[in-house]
Amino acid sequence: MKRIPVLFAMLLIVASVPASAATATATPESSSYTGTHVAFQAESNAVANYTVDGEPMVASVAVQSESTVKDELGIGLGGDLDLKTVTDIEAAGLSVGAETTTQANIETESGASMTAHDNADGTLVVTANDSAQVVDADLAADASAEQQSDSRVTVTTENGTKGSFIVAGDGRVTVDEEGNVTARLDEDARLVFRSAGEERSEEENRTAELIADGEAAAEVYVVQQGGEAVVDTVTYGSNTTVETKQTAENEVQLTVERTTHDGKVVVTHVREAAVGSVENLSVTVDGEAAAKASAFSELRAATDNGSTSKYMVKQTSSASAEADAKVYVAVNHFSTRTVTMSGAGDSTSDTTSTTATDGDTTADSSTTAEDTATSGDDADDGGSSEASGSPGFGVGVASLALAGVLGIARLRS
Repeated sequence: MKRIPVLFAMLLIVASVPASAATATATPESSSYTGTHVAFQAESNAVANYTVDGEPMVASVAVQSESTVKDELGIGLGGDLDLKTVTDIEAAGLSVGAETTTQANIETESGASMTAHDNADGTLVVTANDSAQVVDADLAADASAEQQSDSRVTVTTENGTKGSFIVAGDGRVTVDEEGNVTARLDEDARLVFRSAGEERSEEENRTAELIADGEAAAEVYVVQQGGEAVVDTVTYGSNTTVETKQTAENEVQLTVERTTHDGKVVVTHVREAAVGSVENLSVTVDGEAAAKASAFSELRAATDNGSTSKYMVKQTSSASAEADAKVYVAVNHFSTRTVTMSGAGDSTSDTTSTTATDGDTTADSSTTAEDTATSGDDADDGGSSEASGSPGFGVGVASLALAGVLGIARLRS
């Protein structure tokens, strides 16, 4: 598995990473990133040629503060911005930051930030941070976009690959007059791009709805990449901490801490090797068994201060898929809750842990997420830092080790 650092990136993983793990490709004008799933170029003012599993999805993503865009268009600060007519912006300059095992982070002069996640969904997150931002995303050649709601636009490439742009937080996204995607993000809101492969499954639609409706706090990927187990956390806001542990051979534990009381859904992508069995998977929250849900509407109801937390397991049908199952855990309330997923097999008492982050550098790399997303209609499917040379998921207890300041944990076999 290769990683190519982007411009100005520092290698955070030195002696503990194999020599093949990272090489550099950069020029003074641009740089490139190539991961297991995601590849792109970082130009002076845009992320260009964003590709997921070899399929070009987005030609460029640029961002600028709303105040600057309004000034350029001659609109007063109190005036309305018609996103459909904003087909081009004077993009803010980019400053490429640190890269870790499955993330590349980019800051902009407008105050926004971008994070590319090298997971199977090819997730790209644009975060407004402290001020309102406008995002201009030009689609790949011959791709088309379709408006689903004020918070979601779906895209289809020339070859039929699907994807979605989703607003998590206060903001809106639309298809502009040129058929591309433009979004406005309020303070701390995020624009999330996700690839859905050749078919947009019912589960992918439901996941996108949960994000757009503000009901998904985060996604955690406990998966295999290049023969190694990797943990990647994507958050859809700030002020939520997600810590991932493997406490036994067939057990994965998430400690989710939020500063607000309302319940949320945590979506987890897991390999069977991590939990023992996805068919016989059980889920507990704070040691109490969570109820098994038969419909997404039950998950939504559980987050509304339900009497118990609930979960739903959706097995992946493709034999080549990176994860064997997608586990939706609807935690009924917060502040700090411990979610444990366990399949068949014996347990041991050893506990090792890692904490993922989407934010500032900290010693333990915590991931924060505050859900400021807008609410939407419910739907029912009817039932449907640094890495260390730690051992990977295998016989006995696995050890998760910190892989960098952006909170990617990597398990090495």
